[in-house]
Amino acid sequence: MSRPTAASSSGIRPSVVVKLGGSVLTRKRGVEALRPKILARLAGEIATARDRPLVVLHGAGSFGHPGARRFGLTGPPEGRNDRVRGAAIVGTEVRRLHLAVLRALVAAGANPVSAPMATHVLQREGRPVDIDLKPFATVLERGAIPVAFGDVVPDDRWGFSILSADTLAVALATELRPDRVLFVSDVPGVLEPARPGPPRIYPELSEETLRRLRPGAAGVDV
Repeated sequence: MSRPTAASSSGIRPSVVVKLGGSVLTRKRGVEALRPKILARLAGEIATARDRPLVVLHGAGSFGHPGARRFGLTGPPEGRNDRVRGAAIVGTEVRRLHLAVLRALVAAGANPVSAPMATHVLQREGRPVDIDLKPFATVLERGAIPVAFGDVVPDDRWGFSILSADTLAVALATELRPDRVLFVSDVPGVLEPARPGPPRIYPELSEETLRRLRPGAAGVDV
């Protein structure tokens, strides 16, 4: 498997990367069902730390998952001729949630700058092979908060595929080395995959634990 690459930068690195789960911001059983009160509260909490170099990522929840499944963007093409159309529709849907996140952060007093990755990532069969992270460093150097999201991106085998916000968080952690990566989700931690018996939950992951865990394929998030 090819590994993601990132353009190096001598600029400021983020202190914290915050990933807001789509299942927290939206009701996944609905269609574009935003949870505005939760979004406003989270935006307020992020704004209190605006003097620190932060990166904010968010999933798509009910703004992206239904369309991604409908157009088969979570896997290889299967005789469909509407994948490009699906990429356009799903990309538009997730941007509606992205705009809501930006508005909430601005209302809370933060200074977010949108950092969409659709033109900065190339994937191969749903996995990133090239990621340019310079936009994050560029925005951080100017004192603003770069905000990115799970999106539909070009794929050199499948045409288009899903880049999840989780995958982007891993790339940022690897290349920009933040002090901490926070995942805001609707579960109390990270489940250890493929473990017999009751699942073990990690409320916090160290580098040692990450090296030991070997996550299995659990589908593609947005």
